[in-house]
Amino acid sequence: MRFFSLLTATLVVVFLYALVLERDSLRAWASGAAAEENPEGEGIALPEQLVAVVAVKSQARSVENALLLRGETEASRQVVVSSETSSRVVSEPIRKGAFVEAGQLLCELDPGTRPSAVAEARARVSEAQANEVAARIDINAAERLGEGGYASETRVATARAAQEAALAGVQAAEAGVAAAEKEIERLSIRAPFAGLLESDTAELGALMQPGTPCATVIQLDPVKLVGFVPETQVSDITVGALAGARLTSGHEVSGAVTFLSRSSDPQTRTFRVEIEIPNPDFSILDGQTAEILIASSGSDAHLLPGSALTLSNDGTLGVRIVGEGDIANFAPVDYIRDTPEGVWLSGLPDEVIVITEGQEYVGNGEKVEVHFAENNQ
Repeated sequence: MRFFSLLTATLVVVFLYALVLERDSLRAWASGAAAEENPEGEGIALPEQLVAVVAVKSQARSVENALLLRGETEASRQVVVSSETSSRVVSEPIRKGAFVEAGQLLCELDPGTRPSAVAEARARVSEAQANEVAARIDINAAERLGEGGYASETRVATARAAQEAALAGVQAAEAGVAAAEKEIERLSIRAPFAGLLESDTAELGALMQPGTPCATVIQLDPVKLVGFVPETQVSDITVGALAGARLTSGHEVSGAVTFLSRSSDPQTRTFRVEIEIPNPDFSILDGQTAEILIASSGSDAHLLPGSALTLSNDGTLGVRIVGEGDIANFAPVDYIRDTPEGVWLSGLPDEVIVITEGQEYVGNGEKVEVHFAENNQ
């Protein structure tokens, strides 16, 4: 009894396989068998069996495209403010997280003997200026005596050389004053721009050397969104394009593309893109993960049900369309994006009839019986 059940199940599977997957071969075999039984074709009329399918008439529409990227937030500016001279900190530290204005004092250093060096440099300027005045008087006297024949040309040349040396001495003394005053300015380490302290300023009494950090300042308003675009899509992005993003916190923001790299990353072959986002309340932090959408140029596409999609024998994504004479054919498509109403597809003619039900049971060049959906007569 069990043997007959297995035999029946096997025959059903074979029949279904031949009916669904080998439909064209089965039809050709049946036609060949009929032709052998009746070579003249007399007295036999094989009715054409058409596969009934459901289809829709679709008209291409313009749709805005968007590129989806993974990226992160990044501070507009970030700098480690360092010391340019050696001395000890004499100011109280400012704690991290504090907002500082551009030019605000961050670290004050002990002046030591630097004020005395400035006073000494200024005294040298006065001395050099007095020497220059004396040299000018001497050369005037030498030139008058030389005109009367009472002084040699050598004396006049010597007086002129002395005046030039006095002028050089004045310039050197003035340069010494500028250097001493600049050293005094370096004792006050100030914020280069308005922003937030990412670290405490140097502690009171800490010894600073040239290059020793005083504090780290970051600017978060505006903040940047940074993503990387594949080389196949970089031509779809332009500077100034609208963009939006959803952060991991659920916060949604929008802005515009401000930078698109012209050189790809040698490792990933991707291009850096930056989007500027207003952040007046500093709610967006540096380094947050973001899902970025960038608007690109629109294109003509069809909005079709997801059920219309199928694959060709080589795995190409496409749909079955109905052409002249109700002949079905496979048409490859380009997937744009998914929506609650369906999927946007490009690569099809402006007007096309697309099979939405039954496309898996017909092959290329096969005539079908088309029934249009109720809402698409």
